[in-house]
Amino acid sequence: QVQLVESGGGSVQPGDSLTLSCVASGFTFDSYAMSWFRQKPGKGLEYVAIIAASGNSASYADSVRGRFTITRDNAKNTVYLQMNNLKPEDTAVYYCRVDLGRTYWGQGTQVTVSS
Repeated sequence: QVQLVESGGGSVQPGDSLTLSCVASGFTFDSYAMSWFRQKPGKGLEYVAIIAASGNSASYADSVRGRFTITRDNAKNTVYLQMNNLKPEDTAVYYCRVDLGRTYWGQGTQVTVSS
């Protein structure tokens, strides 16, 4: 079965960096684009970034462009989200997602940015 398992969240101060990981299984990882979403407290899901199956193209939400970088290692079935210069407004639960015709989500990892 399809599984997406995120890790790497935590509590950091403004300006710090974190790298999130999402390990995928149950499908042919290198055939599908992967994306990251987040859900801020009391808000709906928000798109963060997406990376092509090959890893050679990516796009970002305006709110994170220039600070966040999405990458993938197809040999490890893993997608990453490098987050730099974190801000309090980046506080959210971060989810990875894959659309196989049906959409699958991970369980999420909490990122808290606070001084």
